[in-house]
Amino acid sequence: MIATNRPLVVARTSALLRPNARRVVAGLFVPGYEDLIHGQSRLNPVIGRILELDHADARSALTAVMERFGDRHRDLPAILADHFSQIAHRLSGEDLAASTQLLIGAYLTSEYALEAAALFNPSIVEHPDQTGVPEGKLRVVLSLRAVGEGHRSSIEFRTGVIDRDGTLRIDETSDQVMSGRRTDDALYERRVFADQLAALDNDAEDADFVLSALPDRFTSGALDETVRLLRTHSVTRRTAERTEQHLRWIAECNYRTSFPPGSRLDERALLPASPVERSGMEDARFVRFTDDDGTVTYHATYTAYDGSQVRPQLISTADFRTFQVSQLTGAAASNKGLALFPRPIKGRRMALSRWDRESTSLASSPDGFRWDQVASIAIPQQSWELIQIGNCGSPIETEEGWLVLTHGVGPMRSYAIGAMLLDLADPAVVRGQLVRPLIEATEAERDGYVPNVVYTCGAIIHAGRLVVPYGSADSAVGVAVVDLGRLIGTLLGSTA
Repeated sequence: MIATNRPLVVARTSALLRPNARRVVAGLFVPGYEDLIHGQSRLNPVIGRILELDHADARSALTAVMERFGDRHRDLPAILADHFSQIAHRLSGEDLAASTQLLIGAYLTSEYALEAAALFNPSIVEHPDQTGVPEGKLRVVLSLRAVGEGHRSSIEFRTGVIDRDGTLRIDETSDQVMSGRRTDDALYERRVFADQLAALDNDAEDADFVLSALPDRFTSGALDETVRLLRTHSVTRRTAERTEQHLRWIAECNYRTSFPPGSRLDERALLPASPVERSGMEDARFVRFTDDDGTVTYHATYTAYDGSQVRPQLISTADFRTFQVSQLTGAAASNKGLALFPRPIKGRRMALSRWDRESTSLASSPDGFRWDQVASIAIPQQSWELIQIGNCGSPIETEEGWLVLTHGVGPMRSYAIGAMLLDLADPAVVRGQLVRPLIEATEAERDGYVPNVVYTCGAIIHAGRLVVPYGSADSAVGVAVVDLGRLIGTLLGSTA
């Protein structure tokens, strides 16, 4: 491995994203089920008090809601009607006016400011739609980690265009934002269910009975039918009920969510929607993945956090409107920081992993779901990375090799961004690695939600430049530009 101390010029641009507390989603709120309070539902007495309001008070309350909150959400009446519909079974036999239903929906709605606390850790990929973009420019999608009340993380998006000189111009962001709607057409992977049942120490005979009745990919309807068949064997399968609970839990964790066709990409946010995500979805590393048959899919690995455990999971989308979320298994998928290569290598999916919590490893998978094969390729060596090292997003393919941005943690828990170059044919071979950081926090970037941190979840190459959006102090997002040729030359220890 060749390393060099040759200095590099990192040009910080004027692009800057800061948290906007006005970006709120309207979520279902059930009195008594507040996030930090464990208690009984107070839904019935609350609804009773609403229905006791006289007509004038009820009309005034609904009018005030529409006037104060209508411009903060896309189609607020539809949101309130949906929230009412979710509890309408409590009012069976009641013939309520539409306005009363909306008012009840309003009392069962609360706003959540996705990024009120922090906005950071971006990734960047080529936008799937380049229509109308002038020659020499590139439209891009940024993903962001947004943190709101209770330190709960969600995934947001921005769009922008990179100019010929590497300048990233981020589009004006809408104040409105919405969560996706979970759909009933998720496609489940049998191999994922098999691995998860094994990890849950499920009865092997019951698992085989269920899995043998399912195809490689199946729908929720097929799962329901198989569960019904399992129940008919409950007399001879004493653990059938436990197996059914496990199957339902796995299905909850593997889901599909979608957004309205007319919504803007920067208005869409992925919020925690499964048991393993209930405390956050963190640090999505998006990559434009091209399969051997030419199919292009945008994949992202991210960290699902349930309040006590972290699990790498997979997001897949073709259009950034419909997203499939899938669980991952294997040794390499056991900690934060999994990042996918943008194409298969020798017929296998490849990824970088920090499975041991302190070094960078190369992992491979036959299908992109099970990541068992893993081997270390870089360990902490330099003073600025002795606590741990890891990737800062997916490897980027260049003629000279796979360019990998890295992160290192040093004294005073300071995070810095470095770089290394892996061999194209055999990415287990490290061709070069910076011994000094590429990007460190400036004095202006040190203070914030988490001090002394610069971090990115992905960069992109355009017009001979490496464009690096990065989070600073877990509080804001800046953009740096580096001459690609000079960086590669430095990594190889020669003049580019």
